[in-house]
Amino acid sequence: MTDSDKKALLMPGERERPTLKTIARLAGVAVPTVSRALSNAPDIGQSTKERVRALALELGYRPNRAGLRLRTGKTNVLALVLSTDHDVMNHTAKLITAVASECRGTPYHLVVMPYFPDESPLTPVEYIVRTGSADGVILNRIQPRDTRIEFLRERRFPFVMHGRTADCGEDPYFDFDNETYGRLCAETFAARGRKRMLIVAPPGDQSYSQHMTRGASEAATSAGMTARVLEGATSDSPTDRVAAAVAADLALHPDTDCVMTASAPSAVAATQSIEAAGRTIGRDIDLASKEAISFLKVFRQEILVFHEDVAGTGSFLARALMQRIDRPDLPALQKVIRPDPLEETMTFGG
Repeated sequence: MTDSDKKALLMPGERERPTLKTIARLAGVAVPTVSRALSNAPDIGQSTKERVRALALELGYRPNRAGLRLRTGKTNVLALVLSTDHDVMNHTAKLITAVASECRGTPYHLVVMPYFPDESPLTPVEYIVRTGSADGVILNRIQPRDTRIEFLRERRFPFVMHGRTADCGEDPYFDFDNETYGRLCAETFAARGRKRMLIVAPPGDQSYSQHMTRGASEAATSAGMTARVLEGATSDSPTDRVAAAVAADLALHPDTDCVMTASAPSAVAATQSIEAAGRTIGRDIDLASKEAISFLKVFRQEILVFHEDVAGTGSFLARALMQRIDRPDLPALQKVIRPDPLEETMTFGG
């Protein structure tokens, strides 16, 4: 049957808004079969799924979210809640792409729910739960005692964390081992003969900042080094603020011989201040950072780089949340990944 034949069979109103009944009639199957085929149900044959999906695509079928919610209590929407001041260059875009890609071939779709620096991080979460506009949420910037997580637990609303609370034993999460990252940075500096470390840390109220700082500080102490956290800026601050804070710190502590940062933008800002002070990275001062996109080695070959797999992170978060929604009886998916050894990252090229 050609496209024109199919269109000729459409009833009034179906050209503008084809329904499950439209697809069922043209495919020669029952309406529940169409619904289950579009939901990738395992009891529907692959050939039927492909035929139904092809028809849905040709006809421009769009699910009626309101009707779906009335019938099933679900929206088939996952909400990724992100701050608008997050590290877009190196992190957020890749995370969004990974989560969206994992949703392909499933009934779920992704929406991004932003919140602004002057808003409470709880605001978008309350909105999603109150309106029922998503079946579950993905959260990052996790705090040890996070009011968003407590709010969701109390209401038994599905969620997954990029990071960990202090009491996340039964919750789904994915985390980068920032404590090991901090320790490896300090140990690498010590092996290169460095003694005085500056840490450009994330905001101190976030779990991963505390993990990272603890790992770096304890390893520095064990190696006979000193370590201090930068004042006046965090790795999430605008780069001009990071650069100004690092410049002020280097002027106050000119004997600093190694700097650890938590993101590529903050590493670039630190580089600006280091070089403005007449210092040379890799010679009289070392700089280490982690990144999600291979960039820093191109920017300055001498920067010590650890890779963070944000694409893998996004895929895992999406799978963990879909399982939490569809199979809440199963144990929560949890994973912590350690940073790759520095030597491998350098051999790979950043």
